[in-house]
Amino acid sequence: MKNSLEEQIIFYHEKTKHHFHNYARGPDGLDWRNQPLPFRFYRGSEMLLLPLLEKDPDADYEGLYRENNQCSFTPEHIAGFLELSLSLSAWKEVPGERWSLRINPSSGNLHPEEAYLILPSTGNITCGIYHYNSFLHCLEKRAEVPEELWQKVKEHFKTEGFLVSLSSIFWREAWKYGERAFRYCNHDTGHALACLRFSANLFGWKMKYLNSMSCEDIEKILGFHKTDWKELEEEYGEVLCYVYSSYDDIPGKLPDDIILSFSSLSFNGIPDKLSMEKVKWDIIYETAESVKKPQTEEYRYDYGKKEPEFLCNSHLKASEIIRCRRSAVDFNRYSSIITKEAFFSILDRTLQRNNTAPFDIEISMPSVHLFIFAHNVKDLDRGIYFFIRNQKDLEEIKNLSHPSFLWKEVERDFPLYLLKKGNFREEAKIISCIQDIAGDSAFSLGMIAKFRDTVEKEPWKYAHLFWETGMIGQVLYLEAEAKGLRGTGIGCFFDDEVHMMAGFEDNTYQSLYHFTIGMPLEDERLIDCPPYYHLKRLYNDEC
Repeated sequence: MKNSLEEQIIFYHEKTKHHFHNYARGPDGLDWRNQPLPFRFYRGSEMLLLPLLEKDPDADYEGLYRENNQCSFTPEHIAGFLELSLSLSAWKEVPGERWSLRINPSSGNLHPEEAYLILPSTGNITCGIYHYNSFLHCLEKRAEVPEELWQKVKEHFKTEGFLVSLSSIFWREAWKYGERAFRYCNHDTGHALACLRFSANLFGWKMKYLNSMSCEDIEKILGFHKTDWKELEEEYGEVLCYVYSSYDDIPGKLPDDIILSFSSLSFNGIPDKLSMEKVKWDIIYETAESVKKPQTEEYRYDYGKKEPEFLCNSHLKASEIIRCRRSAVDFNRYSSIITKEAFFSILDRTLQRNNTAPFDIEISMPSVHLFIFAHNVKDLDRGIYFFIRNQKDLEEIKNLSHPSFLWKEVERDFPLYLLKKGNFREEAKIISCIQDIAGDSAFSLGMIAKFRDTVEKEPWKYAHLFWETGMIGQVLYLEAEAKGLRGTGIGCFFDDEVHMMAGFEDNTYQSLYHFTIGMPLEDERLIDCPPYYHLKRLYNDEC
């Protein structure tokens, strides 16, 4: 362990960088016998099967972002909220092998995230703490919550709603990615947060991150201190949000007496073992302790109310866009093209605005900017661009970047700047671990975060930077689908080589995540199966 939290975090970040001749430490090979199960089951807990939506919400594409008609908090709507955020989206099959895909993306499709809900009594749901099992689309009851305790929660927030929380199992990612896995788990947290927020929006609900809460408080509320975890399969509580129907502001925490009451409950269910054997990457757990958020003052963020400059609509409904999201594996270079209007529209949607999903859950002020390789955008010069998501950082980034960059404003009052003209397909490919998909796309990008100041002032925000990149990535995924294209997140890239291309010579800014969008090449060998057709088999119904 280093001398301070920020030193440990910076040490981890530097040690887990990929370089041309020295990748971050990972397993020598993949031990398929010990691949962690992607689904958690709590044996002995009461199980409540959830209904699948008979009809999706009517919201159109714009409904992803704007307010929709409010729905009541019925079991059917809560089930729909989970179905359109964290459930299975499909099964893929080839002869001898079958695997599931989910609404929320994950690095390597390994899904380290687990979700919990604290629900009031409604319909056949009794007041309690539940684990969401996406394989069975069911709730596993971990604890009974007294009605008087929930009444205190409701009175505190002064509006109807429920709590939803996310946690991470680092081993699921470390099995494949070794020390770099901590980064990917936090990407996935961001993706899942955005998925939850978009889904809540379709039901007319708002969602807020309780940003004053500590990780320890979240774990107490969820009963993790009373759970019999298998070695290296424990969960780390990260996020607690309140989903509610009012558009009034709510507190950013729960009072200490309510937290104590939750932590005193009796918790049921024993988590299944995920792997027979595990490998402990010490640096992951040391860093996880360093970024555990303490209790803080409540943060309030004002992102402004400026409407999007560029609107490029879609014929798809919001739920269709959510359900058909996939991660591309290969692109067709010759058909990977996007109009300038669609390109600008996609970038515009990554800007944070008040009362606009998904960023209005209030994780932080925007700290991440987009370093873009425009390969094939109609009526736009090929080249390298910077999209500045927070204008307060513009001059600093200019001063730190290559002095030869043009910094030419592409459109008035739109924060996209041309840095250098040219064909940079090969460079985009090389810095993304020599992956063709980054060069064969319409455009690719690196997400550049304000790093050193953030970590030195509030070390726990290291994780939040990755959450922000994951949320941006989810916007890019959905926008790609809405535009008839496909996207994919790229966690493997040569960190410092990206910084060299930008002209950065220190860690004031760091690249945390890459992304690319283009026209996918589909693998015709794959068979698509419906997301929950396996349940019919389990219950001996016809497929």
